Amino acid sequence: MGKTFVVGDIHGCYRSLNELLQYITGPDNTVIFLGDYIDRGPDSKRVVSRLIRLKKEFDRVITLQGNHEAMFLRYLHGFDQQLFLRNGGLRTLESYGIDPLKKNNDPRAALPEEHLAFFNDLLLHWEDDTHIYVHAGLEPGVHLALQSPEWCLWAGEAFVSSTYDFGKRVIFGHTAFHDPYVRQEKIGIDTGAVYGGRLTCLVLPDEQFLSVPGLENEPGY
Repeated sequence: MGKTFVVGDIHGCYRSLNELLQYITGPDNTVIFLGDYIDRGPDSKRVVSRLIRLKKEFDRVITLQGNHEAMFLRYLHGFDQQLFLRNGGLRTLESYGIDPLKKNNDPRAALPEEHLAFFNDLLLHWEDDTHIYVHAGLEPGVHLALQSPEWCLWAGEAFVSSTYDFGKRVIFGHTAFHDPYVRQEKIGIDTGAVYGGRLTCLVLPDEQFLSVPGLENEPGY
């Protein structure tokens, strides 16, 4: 019987992702990515290409939306462009060869169709028999089916500090910790790969952690 591997925020750290995948892929395993594949790091396009390829190679690959993917989609449609750029979006545009200063240019034309479909198809959350998976968090007291994108993508301290029990343990990213944040009702696995921390994966049902060096610790970045 396979295991479930849950991967935290990647943020364009392609080498970290590639190294981690050596330990977690397999035909019987489920791999869940919690979002924030792009921005801040140097290789957003390569990360997305690798995830697309992974979804073709294995049946059980779940990709959730992070707030950075949501911002990118809004940017591509002409909304909140400065917000996207202020949050590391320029590195993503560079990886796709998009010049944000070029007028009358549709940035969507620079994205491969597979990539645009990837961004549009990302899920807000995922649930199995034992856990709930989401990028940032959930609103306490609200049923999973009624959770808003704002909470799923942007929840911060209000979720992290809450002790609300959703009936299943919630696995989340978004909020960076030095080490995985482990509580009875939730586990946070963003350990700041793009900030010189590590890219972390939670292994279930073992409740063990795998991690590889992040951006500043990798030669060549």
